[in-house]
Amino acid sequence: MKRRDFIKLSLTTSLGAVAPLSLLDTLAPGAAHASGNANATKTPTVCNMCFWKCAGFVQQTDNTLWKITGNDADLHCQGRLCTRGTGGIGAYTDPDRLTSPLLRVEENGRQTFKPVSWDQALNFIVERLNRIKENHGADRIAMFSHGDGASHFRHLLRAFGADSDSHPSYAQCRGPRDMGFQLTFGEGVGSPDRTDMANARCIVLIGSHIGENLHNGQVQTFTRAIEQGATIITVDPRFSVAASKSRYWLPIKPGTDIALLLAWMHVLIGEQLYDRDYVTAHTRGFAELQQYIRPYTPEWAYTETGIDPDTIRATAREMGKAAPASLVHPGRHVTWYGDDTQRSRAIAIINALLGSWGREGGFYIPERVGLPQYPTPPYPQARSSWRDFTHAKYPLAHHAVTNTLLDASRGDDAHYKGWFVYGTNLPTTMPGIREQLKQAVDQQELVVVIDVQPAEITGYADVILPECSYLERYDSLRDSPERQPSLALTMPAITPRGDSKPGWWIAKQLGERLGLGAYFPWNDYSEVLDWQLKQVGSSLQEMQAVGHKAFPRKTARYFADDEPRIFPTPSGKIELYSSTLKDNGFDPLPTYTRPTAVPSGFYRLNYGRVAAHTFGRTQNNPLLYELAPENVVWINPLIATEFKLRSGDYVRLKNPDGIISNRVRVRVTERVRPDSVYLPHGFGHTAKGLRLAHGKGADDAALMTRPAIDPIMGGTGMRTNVVTILTEGV
Repeated sequence: MKRRDFIKLSLTTSLGAVAPLSLLDTLAPGAAHASGNANATKTPTVCNMCFWKCAGFVQQTDNTLWKITGNDADLHCQGRLCTRGTGGIGAYTDPDRLTSPLLRVEENGRQTFKPVSWDQALNFIVERLNRIKENHGADRIAMFSHGDGASHFRHLLRAFGADSDSHPSYAQCRGPRDMGFQLTFGEGVGSPDRTDMANARCIVLIGSHIGENLHNGQVQTFTRAIEQGATIITVDPRFSVAASKSRYWLPIKPGTDIALLLAWMHVLIGEQLYDRDYVTAHTRGFAELQQYIRPYTPEWAYTETGIDPDTIRATAREMGKAAPASLVHPGRHVTWYGDDTQRSRAIAIINALLGSWGREGGFYIPERVGLPQYPTPPYPQARSSWRDFTHAKYPLAHHAVTNTLLDASRGDDAHYKGWFVYGTNLPTTMPGIREQLKQAVDQQELVVVIDVQPAEITGYADVILPECSYLERYDSLRDSPERQPSLALTMPAITPRGDSKPGWWIAKQLGERLGLGAYFPWNDYSEVLDWQLKQVGSSLQEMQAVGHKAFPRKTARYFADDEPRIFPTPSGKIELYSSTLKDNGFDPLPTYTRPTAVPSGFYRLNYGRVAAHTFGRTQNNPLLYELAPENVVWINPLIATEFKLRSGDYVRLKNPDGIISNRVRVRVTERVRPDSVYLPHGFGHTAKGLRLAHGKGADDAALMTRPAIDPIMGGTGMRTNVVTILTEGV
């Protein structure tokens, strides 16, 4: 097909001409006065502002949203929503939302988007899908997705004959953690994380941004641990919110985490601070580990990390003293330096030495309800899948690595000929891929983007389908593993804006047009939910009233001390020494590699979170925008003096490949090391349709042109990137 132009979707394209934006205009009419209305109704929901998925209630009156509150019965939130959760109304009121289907057309030699009917948009997609199936095969469609709503389109494509679904969150966020813990314990940490921090007596955070990522239940249990006197140890080049609550802050040299972790193992084993009974009963490979860590003394680690040996010993002793109610938090956004699976392995091993896995104050055993799937025909066998491309490079990966599907979409011999992109903004989610993304898109015969807002990814689409927000639709039941198994319901609280539609409706319409109606035998998705709920002794009617329902546990929350355990590993034991890694050509014990030196005049680019925003998804939310309209770059006073900078000045950041950021304000602070700068993620949007977020702050992902790839699972280590500071012409 003809090469696509990247179209910067304007508001007039997506919504038609509107008046200039005022923040006051974004509030629902009468919302400011609704608090006194005794006739307000409550509708259950599950917050979709981040992956934590807290249960709550939407309160509204006269089809006007008022506020969103937490559900007291839900352990995810315990009745309290975070900043983003309460700001969820902005997802509905955002005046820049997509509200009608858009089709790429050419007018006067220029590509643009044209509003079309749903029939036109859906029929266009079906015609292209059938053409790809006839010429190449049904398996030649890839999906890139984020969020539970993607399940409807995954179901559609599996029914069609395609089995290539990728979550960027695997290779760009959580994958190394999942793999490191699975290689050690045979299972991952889960989501929400199974950390039992409320009962912990010592918590170690190594790069975990609790308090800034606002993972609701984690913040609350972390707070409870602090109130109960737990020892908090934070390892971070930056003095974070968590560091401010800690007994120990270890401002580590970036890239040297494994050196510190090995030194902690040296102290725990050498001073016999580990849980010997637990290690003897449940682990394999202790003798190899004991021999391996002998050279890694705190004195050796000091030369690598900059952390004083006495501090290394003191913090290791704190962990051992509190064991087994002692844990090293696995983190969440853990794609840092390219050795991330090995770093997560080291974290898992220390937790095993402390005896914290499956123990009170360490890691509890999560449980879920386990809903049955609504009966539909079996999927056809796909001729190819994501495994063919991911496992060719990363045979141990448990999920598709987004970059491998991107590579398989490029070139004249590209395997994939069509894309579905749901709820993920690839240009800002994946580091250093702008040119590769354009090359891949140019090879596609169909690119469908399903989204709520006109983010950067929409500029690459052939068809844009406007999904309504979570406040306007039914979604899959939340069945997340927790301390107590429970279900939570999302249901429409208000009429969808414009011509936006629920994801389940879009998938069903496409399925029926493709001749796959047998896979969508319901008229409304509420029928699916009611059937599932009745299989476990509830009903949609009950859940519409309560929103959340807890179920009895079937297993114990913790291991009994004398209980024989078989772990889901090849040996049935916790594997301190990993034969799986060895058999696949990797080091069976965590190996430290010294980070490459930072070029003169450059600084390590560290990045993180802003409590008001979910990565790059919420900057245009009118309520959250007011709290954090732009990011600021943290610069140490020593560097600020060199560049004659003061807080509030503007600079630009430049990487070694010549990429220059937007203007970004400076914050001069001793809370960041002088060899690093710190830039919160998710800002600097280039999409013109995002009128609030457009051009505000700097885009860290654009500067990350040299990520370090994790050789075990393909994660993109992003903290290996460096920048210099430009003060001229800003």
